[in-house]
Amino acid sequence: MRIKAAVLYQQGLPRPYADSLPLVVEEVELDPPGDGELLIEVAAAGLCHSDLSTIENQRPRPLPIVIGHEGAGIVREVGPGITDLKPGDHVITVFAPSCGNCRYCVRGRPNICPTGNAFRGAGQLPTGTRRLKRLDGSPINHNSGLSLYAQYAVVARRSCVKIGDDIPLDDAAIFGCAVMTGAGAVLNTAGIKAGEAVAIVGLGGVGMNALFGAVAAGAERIIAIDTNPKKLELAKQWGATDVFLAGNDDCAKAVRDATDGGVDTVVETAGSIPAMQLAIAITARGGETISAGLPNINAQVSYFHAAMVSEERSIRGSYMGSCVPERDLPRLLGLYRRGKLPVDKLKTSHITFDQINEGFDLLSDGAVLRQMLRPNA
Repeated sequence: MRIKAAVLYQQGLPRPYADSLPLVVEEVELDPPGDGELLIEVAAAGLCHSDLSTIENQRPRPLPIVIGHEGAGIVREVGPGITDLKPGDHVITVFAPSCGNCRYCVRGRPNICPTGNAFRGAGQLPTGTRRLKRLDGSPINHNSGLSLYAQYAVVARRSCVKIGDDIPLDDAAIFGCAVMTGAGAVLNTAGIKAGEAVAIVGLGGVGMNALFGAVAAGAERIIAIDTNPKKLELAKQWGATDVFLAGNDDCAKAVRDATDGGVDTVVETAGSIPAMQLAIAITARGGETISAGLPNINAQVSYFHAAMVSEERSIRGSYMGSCVPERDLPRLLGLYRRGKLPVDKLKTSHITFDQINEGFDLLSDGAVLRQMLRPNA
């Protein structure tokens, strides 16, 4: 079938993207689903910093490629071997596909499955295939086994989770990345409990979901840190007890002074080295620094190793919020239904294909939280 999609042909083009047009919106061919695959109509796909990083060439990808990894849609066709989904079902997509059989999957850590990661690096679906191609027949690569900046997508069964049709799909889409990554980092990786304190460095879509997760967990003190004063104001409205403006030399000292030497758990969600350095600097003795942000693949951060040992600090990564999607998405959606994860507040605007390059300019400027692409609008 012929569909409209946003194709990335060249990474690292200069800003403004409204002029350089890294995403080319054009007709492409989408083959039908094969064994273990399904066709979904993409209802909504979020503009996420991970997609921006791909455009910026922070993480090289095989080209050309249709990006977009956070979304939700409606099943329109199922391939052979799928018996638990049917046309009309609503699904949230999962950007870290897993094999289900390796030692990581069987230990409940499918988010770090190396098999799924290998297919993602090759621009293939987890089934080892490509279903996208240009009108001349040349192949187009898949992004994270999804490629959601398109009207339709063929995905593997393990790349989606069925949900109830009571959830608005443009809200459900945000759960596919920002909610699992942000709220998951607080609830799963950090395991924040009622009465505890947590600091969140970086208040984009992921960071705000970390904030929501901390509120839902009953954290007594929630410290929000960002370089954007407007986001700090929103954080205060949404449950932060303390806010600090980053970007100056006094921020770390101010946080340490206000918290009697630092915070026991600090979650970094900005995906930048200065943010990670700040997160380490405000972590208390015996505390834990958790990074859920993805910087350039070659980025490195330094710390005083002797202090980490003598003060019993720890530094951890959190990928996709340490989530098992089949287990955690129903739980997170339950919190949403009860008003504990108000992700609808994060939606800055709904956009169409004609606005997608300008949308990434706005995201790069830090002017928005979540713009939702509606490919079929």
